[in-house]
Amino acid sequence: MAAEKKVYYATGRRKTSAARVFLKSGTGKISINGVEANKYLTTATGKMTILVPFNITETHNKFDARITVLGGGSTGQAEAIRLGIARALLAVDDQYRPVLKKAGLLTRDSRMVERKKYGKHKARRSTQFSKR
Repeated sequence: MAAEKKVYYATGRRKTSAARVFLKSGTGKISINGVEANKYLTTATGKMTILVPFNITETHNKFDARITVLGGGSTGQAEAIRLGIARALLAVDDQYRPVLKKAGLLTRDSRMVERKKYGKHKARRSTQFSKR
């Protein structure tokens, strides 16, 4: 029986998206929800976003990533995946921390959608004001 490859796990979140990232040594294949990353992410910015942690740490073709992501839209999902990959790379080797930290990839973006208030159209949008 062949030796098992070590799998590194991390979670990334952004807005209402949550991504679970599983990294193992390989050739650089990335699958998101069972689909190839290039097919799952339709925008070019989304495709570039998820590769940023690999590019910064120069680990492009060293790891295979299996990712499951839920909730939110395409941008939120891509940024959740980016955070998850950055955290998983930290689990691989703590030497990547200064580079990832300097690029701002280890900070969780805490901004969320503001809730709608009663008496308003949206969170802050009110009815038009008229003096008379």
